[in-house]
Amino acid sequence: MTMKHTLLATAISGFLAGPIQAGLVISEYVEGSSNNKAIELLNTTDASIDLAAWELQVYFNGSDVAGQTFDLTGNVAPGTNFVFAHSSADPAILAVADQTTGAGLFNGDDAVVLLKGGAVADSIGQVGFDPGSYWGSGDTRTQNRTLRRKAGAVADTNPFDTYDPAIAYDGFPQDDFSDLGKAGGSDGPLEPETPDLTCGAEATRISEIQGLTDQSPLAGQTAVIEAIVTASFNGDGQLGGFFMEEELQHRDDDPRTSEGIFVFAPNLDVEAGQRIRIAGKVLEYQGLTELTDIIDSTLCGSGELPPPVSLTLPRPDLDSPEAFESMRVIFNEALVVNDNYDLGRFGSLTLGSGRHFIPTNVALPGPDAALVAEMNGLDRIILDDGSNRQNPAIVPYPSPQLSASQTVRAGDTVNDLQGILDYRFSEWRLQPTTAPSFSQTNPRPTEPRLKERGNLLVASFNVLNFFNGDGMGGGFPTARGADNPEELSRQTAKLASALAALDADIIGLMEIENDGYDNNSAIAELTAALGSEWQYVNPGLTQLGGDAIAVGLLYRADRVETVGSAATIGAAPFNQLNRQPLAQTFRLIGSEDGLTIAVNHFKSKGCGNADGANADQGDGQGCWNPERTQAANALADWLANDATGTGEQDVLIIGDLNAYAKEDPIRALNARGYQDLVAVHEGEQAYSYVFFGQAGYLDHALANEALAGKVKDTSIWTINADEPRALDYNTEFKTPEQQASFYAPDPYRASDHDPVLVALEMDTRTAADRADLNGDGRVNGRDLARFILATLFGKAPAPTYDINADGKVDGQDFVALVHAIRGQ
Repeated sequence: MTMKHTLLATAISGFLAGPIQAGLVISEYVEGSSNNKAIELLNTTDASIDLAAWELQVYFNGSDVAGQTFDLTGNVAPGTNFVFAHSSADPAILAVADQTTGAGLFNGDDAVVLLKGGAVADSIGQVGFDPGSYWGSGDTRTQNRTLRRKAGAVADTNPFDTYDPAIAYDGFPQDDFSDLGKAGGSDGPLEPETPDLTCGAEATRISEIQGLTDQSPLAGQTAVIEAIVTASFNGDGQLGGFFMEEELQHRDDDPRTSEGIFVFAPNLDVEAGQRIRIAGKVLEYQGLTELTDIIDSTLCGSGELPPPVSLTLPRPDLDSPEAFESMRVIFNEALVVNDNYDLGRFGSLTLGSGRHFIPTNVALPGPDAALVAEMNGLDRIILDDGSNRQNPAIVPYPSPQLSASQTVRAGDTVNDLQGILDYRFSEWRLQPTTAPSFSQTNPRPTEPRLKERGNLLVASFNVLNFFNGDGMGGGFPTARGADNPEELSRQTAKLASALAALDADIIGLMEIENDGYDNNSAIAELTAALGSEWQYVNPGLTQLGGDAIAVGLLYRADRVETVGSAATIGAAPFNQLNRQPLAQTFRLIGSEDGLTIAVNHFKSKGCGNADGANADQGDGQGCWNPERTQAANALADWLANDATGTGEQDVLIIGDLNAYAKEDPIRALNARGYQDLVAVHEGEQAYSYVFFGQAGYLDHALANEALAGKVKDTSIWTINADEPRALDYNTEFKTPEQQASFYAPDPYRASDHDPVLVALEMDTRTAADRADLNGDGRVNGRDLARFILATLFGKAPAPTYDINADGKVDGQDFVALVHAIRGQ
């Protein structure tokens, strides 16, 4: 026995004391979609069992410590069942549940133990062992399946031994709970009367069931319908049912009522085009009207599929899809992919008639932003994959399947959209009946696009939690980022590929591990991956503030040099929520024209502990907006007072400010004289980040007045935000084949933010060149007279009078001019 099992046995003494003859066994296990989780217990004795001494324990993800313990209550009569379920399960489960909980129950890789007085009565799974995703194989496994105990199967009273559910259980499809609560799996409640399944007899029309609202007027009642099967999704891991639609001659001609319905019947095999007469109970399940608890059905021949209804986006109002719920529909125009975040996990894409933008990226906070949000909400539908599977082995979009080289990006378009209009998980969805086609209307950019590069290129890049353990191959898992050395290697390769392709001279980083600046630090490891010409700025601190992540600065030591020392500020508002900024003055090697770069990462929009003015005000700016605005003003004050102590006047603010273009922090910096370079050069619809299918930029570059004239171009390299997250470096929730096929050591999906580039043209002239004010090739008294006359009469001197290239014209330029004359 391993040490883990020894400790576990000590902690739960009595587990291995021998099997008990308790009389309760686990007779059914339901591990369905969403919260469809239940454990059924069967009293195998001829006496009633009081549950006061009984409990269920759940051990999560291979843990040897119970993550949940549920004390059972009530009595179980002889030969009857007791059902313990999640309180948000399907109504069909709740209808037979004896006890429920709102706490998290189990997934396929979690062990479940039934105890009486601390002794094991029965178990499913193996405590202290993580099977990956499930125990078992094929149809008989503990994930996405229902398991029913075989006749004569004995209880498993050793929860530590290897586990195979096929020994004691038969497997049934996901979300099949038709036998739940029926003693011995056979004697369920009797129907009060036998439904008439004679083909062509009187039946309830589907439009009567659907009604005029989102709630069926017949909910809870038994109904018999006879209609055409339009699509079946009863395969392995699919929806567990099929859709039916009323034939044309039986429709009510009321455009407000739907003529389609979903039939939840996991064990009933049907085909599109069949006419079925079927009896069951009408239920509203999470907003979808369905027929469930099927009593019986009859095949009544076949018929033509009703023609699909043509739909367009945006829809006129939020309720309009109700009239077409569960019906065949078609979109005749191409739709745009707005979100692919859940493509790898659920096989779904969010579509719209056009690209959606974060409201406060294109409109002022408040009513204007609310109007944009409303329009975005009316212009969306989920393209689903007809299944309830999580992390499917084959991700179907784009056809034939997703891979690192075959991607679907936000901004791409989808054609040939035809299927069933469905409603699940609070979203309207299209369950396709024909394969959609994809057009790469937003192809991957192979390199950054700049109209002019200038002679100094600055980039800003949020590297999405680059943590390197202890820096020596160990120390995993860390608080964030890679879980193991393999993932770190994959992450490093992608980031290095992206950073190198920027071909920048200076790069500001966000979300790098805040673990100091020695040779084992995260910033040292990432810098080394770029090559020996790269160095990082070391502010001379053990770490930059107290947050888990920090900002950083990298630079090409063969192209630029630092001036003076790095600077930061740890006082409020940078002492708790906003990360400390880092400022450093740089200049091109051989040039006297420098600039100060301040890299930042303001407080996120997450609402944890936010209250008062920092709570979400409903204006589109999220939580902590005042905190970010204070940071913006404090940053401007700090930089205005020569933060680096070099006297440099040219200032560039870069970083993830966690504020979109029209929000208060950015407008505060605009008011302080900082120009939004992304807005100027990329326009209002620029973006570096996609959140819930809406694009905008949190990643900024802002130049003060002294520097703005030297900016030649600003660009966002869209390599990350448009890509599916499934293509990142992570290995979890991916099959071994996907770990290989989804990954490439290229720049794409190296992070969730896109890098921003700023091209500058710095003055590379010598002081003597700048001193030749009249352009006659000599520096003499005539240049001195020109300078004196310009300043003596109070005229605003042109930048060409900045002899010492410190960003201002003052007495120091007079001194520099005199020295230049003397040097001739």
